[in-house]
Amino acid sequence: METSPRSANNMGLASALTALNVVVASGFSIAGLIKPELVLPAGAPPTDASGVFAMYAAARTIPLALTTMVAIYKGSASALLVLGLLAGIIQFADAAVGLLQHDVGKTVGPLFLAMLQLYAVTIFRKASKAISH
Repeated sequence: METSPRSANNMGLASALTALNVVVASGFSIAGLIKPELVLPAGAPPTDASGVFAMYAAARTIPLALTTMVAIYKGSASALLVLGLLAGIIQFADAAVGLLQHDVGKTVGPLFLAMLQLYAVTIFRKASKAISH
């Protein structure tokens, strides 16, 4: 794919927002491993089950973050589009979990990140298509 100043700017924006997204998601999963009370519903005590759940969350978010960082470092537009879309979908799912828990913070934060991610992927995809045609 040919690079223009506009596509480079859009890739920079998509890279920054995607990196923010996956780092935040990984941070929450790591927090769940270290101090589960931070991610559990208010007043819920940590249990062995919540510890196992935190391990599953980390097993997904940390490899996603590492893979995304490699794609950004390598400047892979196609990988960034796919990983950015995946990261956005995950944030929408996280917002749904927050909604089910009736937790405003766990709903609004992921929803905001999901919308930013969708915006970044959309403008990057449009810029990429315009250059390839």
